[in-house]
This record gives sequence, C-alpha cells and structure tokens, in this order.
Amino acid sequence: MQNGYLSLGVLFLSFTASTVSAGNGPGVRGARAAALGNASVTITDVWAVGNNVAGLGQVSQTSVGFYAENRYLSSAFNTVALVVATPVGSVHSEKPPSRGVVGFEAQRFGNNLYAEQRLGLGYGYRGGQISVGGRVDVLQVSIQGLGSRRVVAASLGGQAELIPNRLVFGGYLYNLNQARLAAYEDERVPTVLKAGLSYRPTSKLMLNVETEKDVEQSADFKAGIEYQMLETLALRAGFASLVEQTTAGVGFKAGRFQIDYAAAWQSALGLSQHVGVSLQWAKK
Repeated sequence: MQNGYLSLGVLFLSFTASTVSAGNGPGVRGARAAALGNASVTITDVWAVGNNVAGLGQVSQTSVGFYAENRYLSSAFNTVALVVATPVGSVHSEKPPSRGVVGFEAQRFGNNLYAEQRLGLGYGYRGGQISVGGRVDVLQVSIQGLGSRRVVAASLGGQAELIPNRLVFGGYLYNLNQARLAAYEDERVPTVLKAGLSYRPTSKLMLNVETEKDVEQSADFKAGIEYQMLETLALRAGFASLVEQTTAGVGFKAGRFQIDYAAAWQSALGLSQHVGVSLQWAKK
C-alpha cells in the first residue's frame, strides 16, 4: 500500500515540480544560461556539464562552480548545485584538452517535504570542429513520510562549428533510456531533445536560438543575447516562449573568478533569481 501511495505522490509532485521548476528534467545550469533564457546548448563553460555535456570538451582549465536558484520567491523551489570539470591529458592554450574533459555535478531541488537530488558524471571530447559528450545521472525523488525512489538516466550531446568562430550548432538528448520513476501510469523521467544555433558576428556579441522538446509537452522556443561590454563585464537578456518568461542578467570577471547573476519574470508566478560563481585555475 505504501508503494502505491509513493507512486501517486511521485506522479503528482513531479508534475507540479516540472511545471514550475526542476521536475527531474535537464533544467537550468548556471546564472549565465538563465540570463540567456536557457538557450545554452551551444555554450562551452563549466556549466556545460549540465547544459550540454559536449561543451565540456573545450574547457581548458580545471574549474569549480556553485549555483543557487530561487523560483518565484518560494523556499520550496530552491535549487543548489556544485559542478567540477577537469581536463584529461595534455593542455595547450590554443587547443582543447588532448584526452577530453571529465565533469561532475551534485544538485538538490526542493525542501524537506519534497526534494529531488541528482549526481551526474559526464565526459566531453573535442576533435577538430566537432565536440561530443555523454553523461550518466543518478536521480532521487524523496517525499516526506513516503520514502524515495532512485533511477539512472543517460544523456548524449554534440556541438559543431558550422562556420569557425562564427556559427555553432548544438544538440542534446536528455534521458535517452526513458528511466521509469513510478509504476503508476508508467511515470517516467522526462526525455528531452534540445537543439540550437549560436551566431557570433564579433568576439563581443553572441546571439543564441534554441528549441527544446519534451516528448510529452509542446516545444519551447528560447533565445538569448550576450554582449561583452568590457573585458570584465557582460550583459545578457533572453526569453522562453513555453513558460512565457523573460530574463536578464550580468556577468563579472575578477581574476580567476566568474560571478553571474540573472533575474527571470513570469507573468503569472513572478520573479526568479539565479546566482553562479565559478573559479578556474591552470592544470599543472
């Protein structure tokens, strides 16, 4: 009987969470991506470990990042994440790591009543103008008084420079194995396909467009723009059509630290805020 109640609880709360936050889907990684409307499938920073693991292949320095998100000013919809990326093999300033990059992520969403935890391990490799990557997640959903369930989800990603240093394509398939979360009505972790383009007419300007399709929901169209106003300051804005959300943010660079902030506004639910801090250092 308890297993039946747990299955019903997982189904209801996972649906609620997917409407307003994580929902065990690919979600948002980093305040930079959040400011761009989450049009992030072509980005190659440390947060690529979650946005598109193929982007890890161009991370040339060991990096650690911390991310915190609050949705709609409610503590029930808080997310925190820690990510690490480290190159394997020899590293040269003008070339990607010779043996790829390994990334790790630990993430938690929710509160004591309902929570989602995620541990992810990914690998990205860059060869020529193409990057590929794969990731495995252990996902856990916990409901107070009803217990928890764990599943394993596998994901694959790719990126390609269609025009070197100008036009980049990215694609990411999340949960390709369609992991089952609950027996009731065959509830599964969302399987999501993301694909997008990034146009960079100059070294200071980036224009991203992306579509995201959950197999059980309508497609989401997202777009974002980033302008590197100064070497240490970036301005960003974006929107996402499915959730009718507009976003904006800034990024600051101070030495080896990168600090990012984003705010998002949804007309019915209100304000969300995102903060990310990352640190890079050269591999010896």
